[in-house]
Amino acid sequence: MDVLIIGGNRFIGALLAWRLVARGAQVTLFNRGTLPDTLGDHAQRLHGDRKTDDLARAVAKRRFDAVVDFAAFTGDDARGAIAALGDRAGHYVLISTGSVYTVREGCPRPSREVDYEGPVMECPDDDFGAASWQYGTGKRAAEDALVDAWTAARFPSTRLRIPAASGERDYQRRAEGYFHRILDGGPVIIPDGGKEIVRHVYGLDVAISIAKILGDERTFGQAYNYCQEETPTLWDLVGMFIERLGARDRRVSVPRAALGELPLQEVSPYSARGMSLLDPSRARTELQLGHRPLATYLDAIVASFLAFPPAVPPEGYRCRELERQIVAP
Repeated sequence: MDVLIIGGNRFIGALLAWRLVARGAQVTLFNRGTLPDTLGDHAQRLHGDRKTDDLARAVAKRRFDAVVDFAAFTGDDARGAIAALGDRAGHYVLISTGSVYTVREGCPRPSREVDYEGPVMECPDDDFGAASWQYGTGKRAAEDALVDAWTAARFPSTRLRIPAASGERDYQRRAEGYFHRILDGGPVIIPDGGKEIVRHVYGLDVAISIAKILGDERTFGQAYNYCQEETPTLWDLVGMFIERLGARDRRVSVPRAALGELPLQEVSPYSARGMSLLDPSRARTELQLGHRPLATYLDAIVASFLAFPPAVPPEGYRCRELERQIVAP
């Protein structure tokens, strides 16, 4: 296979690239060239800004069996890729998000693929909520562009919707935010008792599933949710972190209102607005896309963290002293 990967050289895209190389595929990366990759001579590289005509120029004389796009965040991004690739892509896979559901008014939780259609809510007033809304609506616009291209010209695309991704290469460092708090001996704040249900996805399993569906004509013109099977509460998930780190249990339920000016997404990264809850049953039954157990992949993530501890904590850890003051008697 000759595969083009657009963006995504930091986390899941890098895992996918290595998996494709191991299968004997020819891999080409297209990105801005601002971040290094680890592929060495195993991949070709094309650099440019997709928001210009750089992508069209870079792939003008190339034909690909498959294209995986991690960096289409708007309708214009998707339409630009469609125009640049034309009929020279055997299969185009958009890595989308569960946020396409969270911005839909009254969307059921967990969300199924049939729940996509419906009115979109108005943009929230706060900065973080607005950013989440823009992300979700932008991805919806990208998906809609692909649906239009499939209807009009049978452009062969698949939309893969994933929730918050965890893994050893997660550059957003969300799980790691909890690890540092668990290990520093202080309280671990769980807003409102962490009653919300969480259903995430393991980055390596996403890469495995993408590789599995490349070229699968059953998926053309379709959207699929993909995530883990388990649905723990946030309280229980943090408890699993504590158990694997061998630490004392210092979880503390704190009302969100008591956090004051502390950014919720920094104190408890998995409590942030916009966290989706997906139903993966269609991908499991129709495409046989499985996912390893939550306990298994948490073992791997925690082991990697302890073996290669980061030099500095995540940015959200900067408010740690204020968190201690909130919980102090």
